[in-house]
Amino acid sequence: MSAQSKENKGGVTRIKDIAEKAGVSTGTVDRVIHNRGKVSPKVRERVLQVVSELNYEPNVLARALVSKRQYRIAALIPDPRYDEYWEAPSKGVDTAQEQLRPYGVEVRKHLFDQNDVASFKKEAEALSQMGYNGIVVAPLFYRESLSYMRRWSQEGIPFNLFNTHIPDYKPLAYIGQDSYQSGLLAGKLLHYGSKGAGTCIIAHVGEDVPNSSHLIKKEQGFMDYFRENGLNDYKSMSVDLKGYGDELFFFKQLDVVFSKYPDIIGFFVTNSRAYSIAAYLKKRGLKHILVGYDLLNMNISYLNEGVIHFLINQNPKGQGFFGVQLMADHLLFNKQVEPIRYLPLDVITKENVQYYI
Repeated sequence: MSAQSKENKGGVTRIKDIAEKAGVSTGTVDRVIHNRGKVSPKVRERVLQVVSELNYEPNVLARALVSKRQYRIAALIPDPRYDEYWEAPSKGVDTAQEQLRPYGVEVRKHLFDQNDVASFKKEAEALSQMGYNGIVVAPLFYRESLSYMRRWSQEGIPFNLFNTHIPDYKPLAYIGQDSYQSGLLAGKLLHYGSKGAGTCIIAHVGEDVPNSSHLIKKEQGFMDYFRENGLNDYKSMSVDLKGYGDELFFFKQLDVVFSKYPDIIGFFVTNSRAYSIAAYLKKRGLKHILVGYDLLNMNISYLNEGVIHFLINQNPKGQGFFGVQLMADHLLFNKQVEPIRYLPLDVITKENVQYYI
């Protein structure tokens, strides 16, 4: 058997193989690979040459398993009790925690009310004082998030963003959709589903739009679709709808919208609450095109009924999972993390929804 075949038996190069070929002890190889201890320049050069020839890669997973160091990651996310959408990111965080627990990683969730900025600030302040090694956050409140991102950057604490991209203080990574592109896609879907020109309503349901950069990008993408394609007969109007939990109050707002824009052809709901407008359309017996986001139970129900025509899936579980996973890659394995991980823009209809749930 040749030396090369012996060294690569089983497809894995061992430190012992390098030591034998370089004519040194395994301890010397270990010191060279991990750059510790004293090794003469000549021996170091010889070992590194053999490492290169044998394409040796250290088993970082095995090293992490035997490491005694513990890593603590905070996940600052909205409380699913207030919005069904956040159940999926929370489950994604849990899945990542289960996979990483053997490597000494502890993930603790800090939950806030997405409708209460004081709740966000309270949890952000609490975790900022707890000495976490890394932070994963859904920065729904733009101004308040900037304040804490600046603080974490100054303190050298890496953080990942998901759901909403705020690049100002250079997060380690952003995980989520390209909000502008999803707006473009929504415009195309509404255009293709319409039977003629008219007014397209961009509906922000229960949101603080000026403090939500991702919603502004979605709106801009939607409007740009019609402008860039020369569809001048299509007008895009933005409305801010509050109180979606109070049907009477919410429906009155939509009555006003219809009286103001009698030529409405469809709605683009910029968040997961398309069901709130679907309920109105169904009750009024209206057949307008409705485009929204996310596979919430109520959205799926209206999708199957044909009241909602298209849903754009944002893969919320993947956002939570990869937010934690990429942070662990950085902390444990010193991997170079891609700064932006865009997740696919999946278009869901009643014909294919069963394959996603």
